[in-house]
Amino acid sequence: MKKLFFVLLALSLLLVACGAGAGADAEPTPVSINTAVPTVEVVENNAGETVDADTEAGTERVSPVDGMVQAFVPAGDFRMGALDAGSAEDEKPDHQVTMSAFWLDKHEVTNAMYMICVQAGACEPPVEFKSEHHDTYFNTDEYTDFPVVFVTWGYANDYCSWAGKRLPTEAEWERAARGDDFRNFPWGDERPGATQANFNYNIRDVTRVGSFPAGASPYGVLDMSGNVWEWVNDYYDANYYSSSATANPTGPLAAVGAGQRRVIRGGSYQDVEKDIRVASRGFESGPNPDAADMESVEYSGVASYKIGFRCASDN
Repeated sequence: MKKLFFVLLALSLLLVACGAGAGADAEPTPVSINTAVPTVEVVENNAGETVDADTEAGTERVSPVDGMVQAFVPAGDFRMGALDAGSAEDEKPDHQVTMSAFWLDKHEVTNAMYMICVQAGACEPPVEFKSEHHDTYFNTDEYTDFPVVFVTWGYANDYCSWAGKRLPTEAEWERAARGDDFRNFPWGDERPGATQANFNYNIRDVTRVGSFPAGASPYGVLDMSGNVWEWVNDYYDANYYSSSATANPTGPLAAVGAGQRRVIRGGSYQDVEKDIRVASRGFESGPNPDAADMESVEYSGVASYKIGFRCASDN
């Protein structure tokens, strides 16, 4: 753990849980994260309790460790994979999947939330403290409510474990983004525009989480298209859908092909329309504990200015 980091940042981020400041001039008017549409019931998060059978889709609760709002995604069936003309080969074949109920973070983990984990000694600081165009990003209170970036898959996994949660599976991520119908984007089939997502380099950097309420998924989950790619738990296999389990698939049991590739979902602020569809799949290198050089990217995995994450939980 990088001990000197805390001394340098303690004063500037003493109130890490508070939002502050605006980003680039082109950023849309921010909305309250806790009141972004749709309005739903908020329930207390009692870890380990079984979800009530009558819990409504989109019900929200607050995770007690990191203060994250989570949305409830009910059990059900959905069609996973490409359902449109813009499909890529690794999104085929589309297939029916049966899912158990789960909770998903309403938005991407923020700099402020991740800082709490770092200060608790449970998380490594991001590999870089900047974003693409901001030389100071993680280590400034101006961007506390923006998504943490430059975190490896391992860092994201550590954070979710610390928060009493886990990284979502690829199927859970797509279920939360798509819902029960065949929509191509979280908000429906309307082509994306300036009110639904941060994409196509329109803003040129990440934006505050929750800034695009019009892009909410059927369960009220925000920022599932654009802003930053999101790590999920699964190893990446371009051909996995041809042999995927039909109930609660968790991806390949081991890394497939070169490297330790892990799936990323959702696209980023740099990506074009086809890459922010709910079916779009990406990948980056995860950690490889067998790598000879423990200081290498091969060992730790890739960290990028356009990759963040969110967490899920069962109860």
